[in-house]
Amino acid sequence: MSLKLVTALTIDLDDTLWPVGPTLAAAEVALAAWLRQNAPATAAGVGEHGMLVLRAQVAAERPDWAHDLTAVRLETIRRALRRHGDDPSLAEPAFEAFFEVRHQVTPYADVRPALARLAHRFRIVALSNGNAQIHRVGLGEFFAGAVSARAHGAAKPQASIFHAACESVGAPPARVLHLGDDPLRDVDGALAAGLQAAWVMRGDCAYADAPPREQAHRFSDLLEAASALGC
Repeated sequence: MSLKLVTALTIDLDDTLWPVGPTLAAAEVALAAWLRQNAPATAAGVGEHGMLVLRAQVAAERPDWAHDLTAVRLETIRRALRRHGDDPSLAEPAFEAFFEVRHQVTPYADVRPALARLAHRFRIVALSNGNAQIHRVGLGEFFAGAVSARAHGAAKPQASIFHAACESVGAPPARVLHLGDDPLRDVDGALAAGLQAAWVMRGDCAYADAPPREQAHRFSDLLEAASALGC
């Protein structure tokens, strides 16, 4: 379908607007520092990789939380505290120490100028399986709304979350273009839900070896997408 028919956009966040790996690593460091200061027994007992192992256990035990990364992390911290004799009520402030740094993202260089161009013409909805909040990372001015997997109750590639984003801006799915880096969750999910899809394949894209999606548009960054959309 022609991009000329697009009237609204949905855009993925992590690894589409910013590299999420360094941000999460810094957030884990902040959590560890908070635990050393406020729950030293847990900090000493959980070790360097213990939280990762425990989080995998929580995720395996609670598949109903697959769409809610905040719930999984909170329960992971709570179990770690309880296991090592610290107060489990410390889980909430410990998570906030993590969450504060999780929002200290560094957008790709093209993101802010591209969003400014796109937002001048289209209503844009942030559509993410993660728990980053678009206003908290400092990009909220460009977005008409946000739909998260946690708030919606289901994650990409489920069609319902795409449809919720379309409904939030009053646009039929066929007139909405979704942009994201993940070929399965973003591209295949959007196409199956009746949206148009754009695969944002940056130079460091983790999915560079994935089979091409012939029905999807393909861009190297958001500036290229903005130009293709006539912005």
